[in-house]
Amino acid sequence: MSDSPDGQRGSKWSSLGTEQRNARSESLDRESPEDVVRLLVEEDRVGLDRVLACIDLIATASIWFAEAYGGGGTVLFVGAGTSGRLGVLEAAECPPTFNTDPARIRAEIAGGSNAVFRSEEGAEDRESDGRAAAATLGSGDLLVGLSASSVTPFVRAGLEEARRRGARSVLVTCAAASAVPDDVADLVIALDTGAEILTGSTRLKAGSATKAVLNAISTGAMVRLGKVYGNRMVDVQPSCRKLEDRARRIVAELGEVEPAAAQAAIDATGGRVKPAVLMARAGLSLEQAEAVLERAGGALRPALDAVVESRSESGSGPSSTKSASRPD
Repeated sequence: MSDSPDGQRGSKWSSLGTEQRNARSESLDRESPEDVVRLLVEEDRVGLDRVLACIDLIATASIWFAEAYGGGGTVLFVGAGTSGRLGVLEAAECPPTFNTDPARIRAEIAGGSNAVFRSEEGAEDRESDGRAAAATLGSGDLLVGLSASSVTPFVRAGLEEARRRGARSVLVTCAAASAVPDDVADLVIALDTGAEILTGSTRLKAGSATKAVLNAISTGAMVRLGKVYGNRMVDVQPSCRKLEDRARRIVAELGEVEPAAAQAAIDATGGRVKPAVLMARAGLSLEQAEAVLERAGGALRPALDAVVESRSESGSGPSSTKSASRPD
């Protein structure tokens, strides 16, 4: 049978794992609403189990992300359709959560920004656009390609161009490893999530699994870069009332001061939590707090340990703004 676009036997897409029919949903249109929902959620669990099986590979991608961004380079997510939108979401969430430079953690979706809101499926076939998306990358940068099927031309071309320019490359796909050429990227995270409840609809299980991988890669990288203290986002941008409150609570807890003193420290730093914590905890000036952070490579834990140790050695008592309670 000749190639045909309808997914029948003999087409170039018919063998893709993401295009197979799921035996569990053969009677989907006859199921109750509760059973439809149950099937969808249970299949998402399957996808997450496949993510867990790739922890070592995901951790490597996280290290590469940290090395690229921490070294002054760029991290670029490239994808089409749902995968592309997930890349856009990941890039958009990093600045408010981790105070990253939006110019250095970016996303390119096939079809451009309009494709975020309205599907432009044909855009995924334009290899020239994929090459153009990666054209600014070089040594020290990282491209993360997102393709549920692994064969998206836009993504494949972006990966090829990134590698040609000396950037590291990662492919996150929901295909089986056996279906992906070894040389498509420097690192391939092949989740092998299998057939969807709605045949071919990779916005479902594949999308959920891809989002979990992206969460792990970016968050793990930011932990490595010292943008987290314990489980607190100490580089948060207090850009709305909720985040203002979160920043104040972090500074009050880690700085061991009352909320009003925490807010005063935050105001003095222009909204930066890390130096505010050091100012509140040790009575440092802004300049002193910044110097301590710089010596600690921007990470709050070694900076805070250093000022606490210094105060202990000097026998300094608690400042007048401190409360009696201490964080765990």
